[in-house]
Amino acid sequence: MVQLITPQLLDALTVRAKSSPRLRTNHNFHKTYEENPNRFLNVMARGTYFTPHRHSDPPKSETFLVLRGRIIFLTFQEDGEIATANRLGEDADYGIDIAPGVWHTILVETETAVCFEIKPGPYVPANDKDFAPWAPREGEKDCMRYADSLWDKARLHLSR
Repeated sequence: MVQLITPQLLDALTVRAKSSPRLRTNHNFHKTYEENPNRFLNVMARGTYFTPHRHSDPPKSETFLVLRGRIIFLTFQEDGEIATANRLGEDADYGIDIAPGVWHTILVETETAVCFEIKPGPYVPANDKDFAPWAPREGEKDCMRYADSLWDKARLHLSR
């Protein structure tokens, strides 16, 4: 089977992401979660919050390519301090590949952004992510305050 990644597909997914309560949506190219690798589009609007997480049990690497928009990809030290901040997408690097077990999150810098992601399958929701113990989970009362603090810290890293 062939699946094209077209401007029309990205436009439709962007509309869906902007109207989603989580301000994001996925479009899977794999037919089942058991497929290896999992391949999908992650379409995000500014203001979405991804709880910092890692993929360590089982260990999984991830590759992100930004097709539209611009994001800031953050990695963290074990104590929750930012290790790296990388601007990806428009007028920046195209993407990033991270090793298993690296704490990370995404901040959407433009109004919307579209990433093509690849990671090993199978996807098992119960153990796909280890959420950072030092960060609030999505939906918790302090998550947006924490996200705002990440923006401030990311800007400092990017200005170095």
